[in-house]
Amino acid sequence: MSHPPVLVGKTYCVRTFGCQMNLHDSERVAGLLDECGCICVAEPEDADIVVFMTCCVRENADQRLYGQASAMVSAPTPPSGRRVVAIGGCIAQRDGEKIREHIACADVVFGTSALASLPELLAEAYEDDGHAVEVDTVEEGRPFSTDLPSRRESPFHAWVPIMTGCNNFCTYCIVPYVRGREKSRTMESVVSEVERLVADGVHEVTLLGQNVNSYGRNIYGEPRFAELLRAVSATGVERIRFTSSNPKDLSDETIAAMAELPNVMPHLHLAVQSGSTRVLRAMNRSYTREEYLDLVRRLRAALPDIALSTDIIVGFPGETEEDFQDTLSLVREAAFSSAYTFIYSRRPGTPAAKMPDDTPHEVIQDRFDRLAALVAEQAHDANQADLGKLVSVLVEGTSKRDDSVMVGHSEKNQTVHFPLPEGRTADELVGTVCDVRVEEARTWYLRGSLEGEPR
Repeated sequence: MSHPPVLVGKTYCVRTFGCQMNLHDSERVAGLLDECGCICVAEPEDADIVVFMTCCVRENADQRLYGQASAMVSAPTPPSGRRVVAIGGCIAQRDGEKIREHIACADVVFGTSALASLPELLAEAYEDDGHAVEVDTVEEGRPFSTDLPSRRESPFHAWVPIMTGCNNFCTYCIVPYVRGREKSRTMESVVSEVERLVADGVHEVTLLGQNVNSYGRNIYGEPRFAELLRAVSATGVERIRFTSSNPKDLSDETIAAMAELPNVMPHLHLAVQSGSTRVLRAMNRSYTREEYLDLVRRLRAALPDIALSTDIIVGFPGETEEDFQDTLSLVREAAFSSAYTFIYSRRPGTPAAKMPDDTPHEVIQDRFDRLAALVAEQAHDANQADLGKLVSVLVEGTSKRDDSVMVGHSEKNQTVHFPLPEGRTADELVGTVCDVRVEEARTWYLRGSLEGEPR
């Protein structure tokens, strides 16, 4: 594959907003630019090429992009004499060339399926010298981005997309409009990628999709995610995680696979969004409160030690105090270990954006604060259960506040801190799996000490 000579020696910086799929796409963008002879730098101000990988699920992601991209206008000119700004990801797919209405310095716009076209678009931008915006948001006929080179952020963890797109069309969600309909990779291609990653020293993979439980439907005629889990497990990779899971498609076969496979981590992110069946119906979530709680009971019966996390939207149009009380009671009954809570963000182009709502902001904020307090209380209680226990931790680095403290994640996805043992260096431990005896259990992390040898 040939690359534009004009890019050789150019410096670049990639900034990422949003979900794990965007993080994966950013690694592919970096890999492409490396292969073109570009040089990665840490800060946008120092780069000839600045790439923003964007998310449009919530309004604040738009605002963060506009702020950071607009700052490039006043940034010092790079040594090469010209900076090219590229906008990728979901906002790029949604807005196309209209992005220039908000970001005057945008030179390149490439959609969610157009990663491979970025080098040519950048070369064209340099040749046009800023007189036009280069745009590619074509979706049809594009291969999976997993076929592209990658610069992984971590040598011991890898994102592995198994599918893209979503068929669910939740009324608040923009994803089906910017990522398209469900499209799965073949099982053989996923397994082959994981085998290569294991050979490269990767300890943990996270299987990605907008709804992984629906994996394979468009290829095989029915979901085959449980079968995929078993096939990935057989590669010998030490840890397997996956996200995101829609409750309506989580099968008994997948629950059984999670319980039987020792390298599938005992943590599941299962977005509920609301505890009110009435609101769930308005969201087009395709399950009831009772069905969700029954699913939680089946999960805990099969995996008694499982850690459950979730997403919850507060202030969906028409939500009443009674609806919100249903959410609080579901959170208590489900006993989540953690939850991502959001105030509803109206997204133009979605059905919910047209739903009337006159609930005062201060009422919604009060509900959000009450929910956040309950989530924090439950997170604290969940961590207390591991006090005094030995937990297995994949060590990811040192603390930002203290480089003598190591940081990693447990099998249940808890953040774990432990002091660097005397006679050890951080480099010796990063990327290893260690046993840590938990001596302190706080709301958002565990703290303990290393026992035994890393592996």
